[in-house]
Parts: sequence; C-alpha cells; structure tokens
Amino acid sequence: MDKVPMTKAGYDALTAELKNLKSVERPAVIEAIAEARAHGDLSENAEYHAARERQSFIEGRIQELEGVIGAAQIIDVSSLTGNDVKFGATVVVVDEETDEEATYQIVGQYESNADEGRLSITSPIAKALIGKSQGDSVEVRTPKGVVMYEILDVRYAA
Repeated sequence: MDKVPMTKAGYDALTAELKNLKSVERPAVIEAIAEARAHGDLSENAEYHAARERQSFIEGRIQELEGVIGAAQIIDVSSLTGNDVKFGATVVVVDEETDEEATYQIVGQYESNADEGRLSITSPIAKALIGKSQGDSVEVRTPKGVVMYEILDVRYAA
C-alpha cells in the first residue's frame, strides 16, 4: 500500500476508533453472539444473525484501519506555510455566482467529512484548488455543473 497522507488530528481519530473497536465493540459483539447462541436454534435466530453481521463489519473495519494506520504519512500542518493551496491548507472560497462563502481544509481521504468542511485531497474541489493562491479564480466541475470559486484566503494551522 502506498503512503496515505493525513493530518495528526486525522491519525489520532483513526487510532481512537481502532482502539474502541478492539477494546469495546469486539468484546460486546462476542458477548452478544454467545448470548444469542444460548437461545437455541441458530437457523431462525435473528439476534444471532444480526450479531454475526455486526461482527463481520467490525472485523472488516479493524483490518481497514490497521492497513491505513500502518501506511499513514502524518503531515504536520502547523509547520506548513505559504500562499499556495496544498495538503493541510484551510481555504476560504466564495462562489462567484451566488457570493456564498465556504471554508474547507484539504485532508486525507480517510479523515474527510464534507459536512465539517474537511475535503479529501482526491475530491474535485480539492484537486481544483491545489497549487492555486489567494485571489485566483478556480473552475470546479461538479455533478451539478461547473462552479467558479475565488480563493479569499489560504492559511495553515494545526
């Protein structure tokens, strides 16, 4: 697996999720399976099948997180400077048509959350912003069509 860029905060969130899955969720689902088995006939036991499905999800997520964390390349955003947009930048943009402002931080794909303004470096908006500077106009192709943004501010902070 190639290196996966992420911020320190993103790395910490993923390791906390992994710890929770291993120390809380996994034991709880094992207990739920044992309890469901005690009810008898497994072929018609909905609790058992739900617990097994949950266990499968948890084990899959643990494997995924272990792989991502093992390949993580933590980038210290607080040490970055400059006027160009790059990984870790917090960018304030304005939609040139609607005058609607938005603030985004460019982060790794495993820590992105558009609702919280954290865009994956692989997203169309982030790809369009990378390498641009304050004052630049940027054309972004979205599912809704082409949107023009002006970059109002670029900053780097942890």
